Amino acid sequence: MTNQHSAASTSCGAGAAGLKERTDAVAATAALHAEAVDADARFPAEACDALRTNRLFGAAIPIELGGEGASVRMLADICYALGRACSSTAMIFAMHQTKVACLVRHGRGTPWLETLMRRIADEQLLLASSTTEGNGGGNVRASAAAIEREAGLIRLDRAATVISYGAQADGIVTVARRSAEAAPSDQVLCAFLKEDYTLEPLAGWETLGMRGTCSSGFRLLARGCEAQVLETRYADIHGRTMTPVSHILWSSAWAGIAARAIEKAQAFTRTAMRGAGGAAPPGAIHYARAVSNLKQARALIEQAIERFEAAADDPAMLASLDFQTAITMLKVDVSDLAVSAVMAALRTNGLAGYRQDGPFSIGRDLRDVLSAPLMIHNDRIVANLATSTLMAPVAATISA
Repeated sequence: MTNQHSAASTSCGAGAAGLKERTDAVAATAALHAEAVDADARFPAEACDALRTNRLFGAAIPIELGGEGASVRMLADICYALGRACSSTAMIFAMHQTKVACLVRHGRGTPWLETLMRRIADEQLLLASSTTEGNGGGNVRASAAAIEREAGLIRLDRAATVISYGAQADGIVTVARRSAEAAPSDQVLCAFLKEDYTLEPLAGWETLGMRGTCSSGFRLLARGCEAQVLETRYADIHGRTMTPVSHILWSSAWAGIAARAIEKAQAFTRTAMRGAGGAAPPGAIHYARAVSNLKQARALIEQAIERFEAAADDPAMLASLDFQTAITMLKVDVSDLAVSAVMAALRTNGLAGYRQDGPFSIGRDLRDVLSAPLMIHNDRIVANLATSTLMAPVAATISA
């Protein structure tokens, strides 16, 4: 997410021409409406319209299918820019692009799925994600609802704890048990378009932050054809694509939120110093800590992107314990660093940051970023990782 990376993003192929300019245009629109989105807990319709107009929903679709072939690095830059403007818009974009990545990396060769990819690029469709349900909570590696098959058609009845922006999306990508006889961990990924399903409300979305993601709970009743079920096992999709892409893009959005808060802390400190003849305000000592936290977060994201780029076409490397540990801990470490950075920015600004009004308020930034360690709880992630690494030998040397 350095300036060099942003410049590289805009020069990678003719399809990506003007990517930074389009991203900046969307971010400007998102920032203009961010306060209202948060206050009213409403979907960021203006920002999503701008994403469509600037053709960013289909950015990662391969060029041969009508998209721009944007890399994960390019998408991370977009998430970072959107995070600085409107947290909910950034998270919606990140979740959508994670589902697109799953389709692109595991749906090629299936005519129905390739047609869907073409439609995403052509019509700029927005895909929602449904990976959690009532019985499983945040455990995305086990499903209660199962795919039912009859005469070549499929049916799914799923009680979803949350479906982020489900009511506003053009389609939903969801996980389910392979069949009624399958174990909860024997899962598949399915793609449904709006005409394939109905949503029955189960729970609302009245939260501290990330209010514009509109992540209400629904009963998902879907029908379709067998081709809408990806052939690759969900366990492989999860490890090779969903986890690395989502953790990189989520982390980039959270880093963007931290950057927004730090900008306010910088502006407050400079204003206070001008008014005090150059004397720093009491909270200024926290500003350096905020900047340091953000730099650490960005460095971790950069390392993760490099790891993913190096391993992207190597299933064995993607499945390795070293890669899975690093990409799993990315979410944990960056979410904690982002929260720390925003808290340090709040302490820098003092009462001016604590107030909900005024140009130096950190309230919305803090409420939004507090979702980071809770969205798929960090404790659950670390506990699962501890189990998987328990039998692995401890490195005997620094270079091991």
